Amino acid sequence: MQQSAVPELAHTHTRPIHWVATATALAGVVAVSAFLQPDRATAAQHGPEAQAAPAVTAPPDPAGVDFPIECGPTKAVVQEQASGDLDGDGRPETVAVVRCEAGSGTPPSGVYVLTQAEGAPKPRVVATLVDPKDRLSVKDFTLRDAAVTATLLGYSSPDVPSCCPDVNDRAKWQWKNGAFVRSTPSGARSV
Repeated sequence: MQQSAVPELAHTHTRPIHWVATATALAGVVAVSAFLQPDRATAAQHGPEAQAAPAVTAPPDPAGVDFPIECGPTKAVVQEQASGDLDGDGRPETVAVVRCEAGSGTPPSGVYVLTQAEGAPKPRVVATLVDPKDRLSVKDFTLRDAAVTATLLGYSSPDVPSCCPDVNDRAKWQWKNGAFVRSTPSGARSV
């Protein structure tokens, strides 16, 4: 067997220092690539055709709204209000519990859904969930998960004094097929 005239090359035998150097170089490449990420891809168009993303709109404010409630010489007062996207269009609606200002007794309430079109000067009533003509008062009013719930206090007969409602009914309204549909929430009881 003939011996090579060239001495053995140093790189033909691996030593632990070679593995350490390779691991260090690989870690450096990974670290640098983490900082040099490309910009996120977006579906936004650039140029004159580009449209601005819709701004998050504030919920309608019931102040100054003409509610369909007859109060005579007194004024309509918003007792409670809550806002949320009831119809799934991405714009918030406001639900307001309104009654006539009264010194005593229990005046009937109205529950109204308000919306405000973009650019409109003020909100408008788009639905009446409880009509004051039904002589009902509202308590335990909530808006959660695109549903409005309330306890409705009413009267079993016209002889029951308006100070003392004797009927207690739970109601729930949700937007379905283009209208607010009333149902009885689970666990509701009447008195």
